[in-house]
Amino acid sequence: MSGQSGLTALTLMLFLLLLWHEATTIEVPQDPKILQDLKQPPTIVKQSVKDYIVDPRDNIIIECEAKGNPVPTFSWRRNGKFFNIGKDPRVTMRKRSGTLEIGFRSGGRPEDYEGEYQCFASNDFGVALSNKILLRVSKAPLWPKEVLEPVVVTEGSPLVLPCNPPPGLPPPFTFWMSSFMIPIPQDKRVSMGLNGDLYFSNVIAQDAQTDYSCNARFLFTHTIQQKNPFTLKVQTKELYNDTSYNATGPFGGRKVAETTPTFLSPSGSESSKMVLRDEKLLLECIAAGLPTPTIKWFKKGGDLPGQKVKFEKFNKTLKIVSVSEEDAGEYVCMANNHLGSVRHSIFVQVKAAPYWLDKPTNLVLAPDENGRLVCRANGNPKPIIQWLINGQPIDSSPPNPSRQVLGDTIIFRSVQMGSSAVYQCNASNQHGYLLANAFVSVLDMPPRMLGPKTQLIKVVENNRTFLDCPFFGSPLPELRWFKNGQGSGLDGGQYRVYINGTLEIKRARVEDEGTYTCVAHSILGTADKQVRLEVKEPTRIVRASENQSVIRGSTARFDCKVKSDPSLPVTVTWTKDDKPLYLGWRLKKDDESLTIPNVNEGDEGTYSCTVTSEIDQDSSSARLTVLEEASLNPSVSSALPPDRPDPPIDLDLSDPAARSIRLTWIPGNDHRSPITEFLVQFEENRWEPGRWQNLSSYPGDLNSVILQLAPFVNYQFRVIAINSVGQSQPSRSSPRYKTSGAAPDAIPRGLRGWGSKKDNMEITWEPLLDLERNGPNLHYNVWWRRKDTGEEWSNVTTLESKYIVHSTDTYVPYEIKIQARNDFGSGPESNMVIGYSGEDNPTDAPTDLRVSKVDSTKANIHWKSVDPASVQGEFKEFRLYYWRESSLVPGLVVSKEKMTKGFYSTVSEPSGILTELVPFSKYKTFMVVANSRFEGPPSNTVEFTTKEGVPDAPRFFRINRRSFDTLYLEWDKPLEPNGILIGYQLKYQTINGSRIGRPQLETFPPNATDFSLRLPDRSTRYKFYLSALTQVGSGEVFAEESPHFANEAYIDQVDIATQGWFIGLMCAIALIILILLIVCFIKRSRGGKYPVRDKKDLPLDPVDQKDQDGSFDYHSDEDNKPLQGSQTSLDGNVKESDDSLVDYGEGGDGQFNEDGSFIGQYTVKKDKDETEGNESSEATSPVNAIYSLA
Repeated sequence: MSGQSGLTALTLMLFLLLLWHEATTIEVPQDPKILQDLKQPPTIVKQSVKDYIVDPRDNIIIECEAKGNPVPTFSWRRNGKFFNIGKDPRVTMRKRSGTLEIGFRSGGRPEDYEGEYQCFASNDFGVALSNKILLRVSKAPLWPKEVLEPVVVTEGSPLVLPCNPPPGLPPPFTFWMSSFMIPIPQDKRVSMGLNGDLYFSNVIAQDAQTDYSCNARFLFTHTIQQKNPFTLKVQTKELYNDTSYNATGPFGGRKVAETTPTFLSPSGSESSKMVLRDEKLLLECIAAGLPTPTIKWFKKGGDLPGQKVKFEKFNKTLKIVSVSEEDAGEYVCMANNHLGSVRHSIFVQVKAAPYWLDKPTNLVLAPDENGRLVCRANGNPKPIIQWLINGQPIDSSPPNPSRQVLGDTIIFRSVQMGSSAVYQCNASNQHGYLLANAFVSVLDMPPRMLGPKTQLIKVVENNRTFLDCPFFGSPLPELRWFKNGQGSGLDGGQYRVYINGTLEIKRARVEDEGTYTCVAHSILGTADKQVRLEVKEPTRIVRASENQSVIRGSTARFDCKVKSDPSLPVTVTWTKDDKPLYLGWRLKKDDESLTIPNVNEGDEGTYSCTVTSEIDQDSSSARLTVLEEASLNPSVSSALPPDRPDPPIDLDLSDPAARSIRLTWIPGNDHRSPITEFLVQFEENRWEPGRWQNLSSYPGDLNSVILQLAPFVNYQFRVIAINSVGQSQPSRSSPRYKTSGAAPDAIPRGLRGWGSKKDNMEITWEPLLDLERNGPNLHYNVWWRRKDTGEEWSNVTTLESKYIVHSTDTYVPYEIKIQARNDFGSGPESNMVIGYSGEDNPTDAPTDLRVSKVDSTKANIHWKSVDPASVQGEFKEFRLYYWRESSLVPGLVVSKEKMTKGFYSTVSEPSGILTELVPFSKYKTFMVVANSRFEGPPSNTVEFTTKEGVPDAPRFFRINRRSFDTLYLEWDKPLEPNGILIGYQLKYQTINGSRIGRPQLETFPPNATDFSLRLPDRSTRYKFYLSALTQVGSGEVFAEESPHFANEAYIDQVDIATQGWFIGLMCAIALIILILLIVCFIKRSRGGKYPVRDKKDLPLDPVDQKDQDGSFDYHSDEDNKPLQGSQTSLDGNVKESDDSLVDYGEGGDGQFNEDGSFIGQYTVKKDKDETEGNESSEATSPVNAIYSLA
């Protein structure tokens, strides 16, 4: 029976451990809009301390602040009963707060309000509690009146002057002074104890020269109270007759007997002390004796923790500031002088008020989700855990089927709306208590995008890019990214989607530009955000300056030619020696350079050009060195450019020490470029002889430095000088210097334990570097033991960097530590690490594998877990193998490649969701359990069938233009129809710039793969959206645009004789030929001189008549005569006249009759400018065109 109950308890503990991985919580973002709409139970954010001592001269303020939505209301309990604030005129509560203010202007005693207070913050969703605040009023009582008789003491005897300060709240700080307010000097002989008493290890006559008064300082009242002073009467001894005794000593040569040490405090041979964890431990030993004893401290069973222990008051007090459990034990103080010694043992017990191991935190869940609250605390004695809900014991609350209390854990399953509450965990023992509030808020909120709905991001080409999409919703929405509104979601390859919604583009390219849309979807709705990505060329300096040396008075020029993205404005700034450069009137700057005319010594320095755009920058630097004029210093002309420096000379070693030595050298010639740095290198002849290594670098203005060295190394050194041109040759090496050996300082790194076989553990580490050995015969001490078994350490000493522990159990934890050692001693021990022995094949298979809620692309997987011991290693996952056995689409061949998906869950009956399945398919699956190295046997194999879904996009979609007024569309079936195809759907609309026409819809049977569309106009462009159809709906859309007419390079099967442009061209050619024939006929048959006026500037004849439109009509008797054989020039002008038809004809009404004669009217030009202007445009006149062709 006891075995069965033990098995039940073990199962319960295992269940709690497994549930840790099942608990989920929603992190609510600190977005003001979400927090404004978010309904949450109250949370205490500020409260007074548990032990609250107040000054009686001030008003009392007890703090209690809380947040929540709706805003919480507050109430108080005092000494466990409801505190009616409204009935006490002295007590007020701050607005929108629970803080109490108690005033005493109208009278009253602060002591009347002492007691235990607790604040309650409430709203519609729960009640939060503050700590129980113990309010006490500070007290500073007076010393009792007493008459102190003089204290008579024999010279050389011990003495204790009691203080006994009045008990104050908090206790006063005590110190000793004379009645003249002079501090009593304390030393090895005279000191004040922890209780305030003044101890004399032995009294001397000089102690009677002053009086002794104990003073108590009260912190809250800032007052000091003085006790009546003690006066001493010291009875002295007779003088020795023997002059060998020192008459100038503290006893003046008197007969004072020496005594062996005895303890004044504490008394007896042993005592005990109890201290709480994290508090201050003070142990005191004050001894009497002559000569004055010295005090030493020990700890039995181990060394005193050197970093934590401090000794005060001349070693009489041992102090540990923050006590931990390992500080418990027996402490021994020993007092000794040359006559003997005495010991006292103090047994220290370390108890602990409760402290948190796992403090409960707020839990925000969506409906039907699971979660848990954990309240784990430790202490000595072990604290008792009590749960409350909204301030009431959880045992007395109404039962809740979705809640189960298991000791320090509350488990929630399938929570529902309306079950929000605030839970309190109280952990208490006899030394104190802890109280924590944690609310459980059941929240349903549609998906929301945090931040702006649209965003523009500019990035530099080939850079890693992140597009942020912060979102929130409850239940947690599923987020997907799309580019330009197309595709089935971006993830994988170039893209990576993080759990917080951020999309990473691993290397942004120009083709990655576009509009990215992130869509968050849950059962409560959908939210989206658009991010416009623009990829820009990097900003870089393509022609940078180089170091240059110029003669004083000449001109220096620094180049800074920039290439950047045309759409990004850039700014170019110049600095000199890392400070902004002031151009003034002399320096000139343009887009590509900086010019410094008339260079002087003040211009010398390093000039930097920095070009900055809004998204990146580039910079370059060059140094300007100013030289003297060659005419003034002829020696410069042969070596104007700077050069590398000469190597340093005369290396000297001095001031040798165990781990350091001084190295001094003389710098060489810097060759017109100042030395900026010295590099010290070393070579040692023990580990890597002949190899020079960098030791350290130093500024260029130093030539004597202290080198820090490693022990047990035979060094020699050399120095390299560095300027702006480069490094010098190394100097000659220094004399050798050998450092003495020492124990290792370093701890071997990379200590770990792991199993290469099921019954061993390999302990490995990185060996110390050669310069970390510090001495000969380096080896390693390795310790190991089974964790949590209490067994003794096993250890081994080895020269290798690996040790194998054999005959271990399978996969058990070990504690491991290591230490390096050489002939000079042992180095420090490493921290303890946890290693594991080897793993073996899991023995059990998951059982009862089954599938539920299968839709087109996902299925719920259920199974029963395995015994954790059967995993025989570190549990990694339940590994589900699944493959597509066949498609339900007739004739479709599928790949049967096995795929895997891991599920990490440690509950007894886990479940998971298998996603990314192909619709309308038959699947098979089985499951194994896996540790880090092996898989276990398979579970039962399960078959299931996915439902019909929407099809993929058509395999291809092409648009051809076979004529100017017809588009030919063709496509192929989808690779994955995901069901039985019932047809295709084609949506299309005209596009003209930003204007989009009305959508039109065409549907086709499943065997159709082409479509012809007649265009109303050959410049009309269309955008097409093609998708396949199943009974479920339309599938993924394939979008294409019709090609541009001007760019069309391929037109097949076109009858050119039927094209309008060809007919128009032929008509134009025929018309031109006809005109040419007419002109030739006129020239050959009807040529003659027209009666135009010889001189246009002569008066008109009376017979000339003016038409109404201002033109003149000329009549002649010769009008009806046939033209004589007049000849025209090649350019169409009539030779017999200065004027011609070109000068007067407007070309608008002129025409020939059937016999070829010209019957149009002539219009007189109004001035010569108009005539000349018309000559410049002869080709535009039909008449001129005719004569030109003739």
